[in-house]
Amino acid sequence: MAKLIYSMITSLDGYAEAAEGDLGTGAADDPEVHTFIGDTFRPVRTFLYGRRMYETMVFWETAHTLPDAPPHILQYADDWQAAEKVVYSKTLESVSSARTRIERTFDADAVRRLKADSDHDLSIDGPTLAAQAIAAGLVDEYHLLITSTVVGGGKRFFPDGVRLDLELVEERAFDSGVVYARYRTR
Repeated sequence: MAKLIYSMITSLDGYAEAAEGDLGTGAADDPEVHTFIGDTFRPVRTFLYGRRMYETMVFWETAHTLPDAPPHILQYADDWQAAEKVVYSKTLESVSSARTRIERTFDADAVRRLKADSDHDLSIDGPTLAAQAIAAGLVDEYHLLITSTVVGGGKRFFPDGVRLDLELVEERAFDSGVVYARYRTR
């Protein structure tokens, strides 16, 4: 059975989206961190997104056309384009990337079947969508890329009202100040 992985860049105080501004520097703009993310998620062949996260990530559909794009950007774009994408949205009318379909509602049983039938891991991205998967007990691993910025508010990585007893299985600190922590459910 495949694992469902929830991963996002987070602020030091646990927000996946800041109320104002961004989550700070050091994660997406650091080639070392970006290469690590690409290498870590290359085996993931299916991405589950909410509409807003998809609209952010669809950049990778054309990132390979950027002039002078460095190798880590080209590699990530190639991996993203090759993966299946499922976008959960009641409002999105069409998608602008290949290998992408829209689902109108999150169906925990359908995701359970997707995990059971898959020979590769899946990733769920976006705190609102992930909260539904967490509540349904579907998430197997949590990958946090923690910046050194405190943002003071926004959307939390973990939803309120949920208790999880997790096991730390990997950690890494980067020169940029980003800390990667991978946890799995017990």
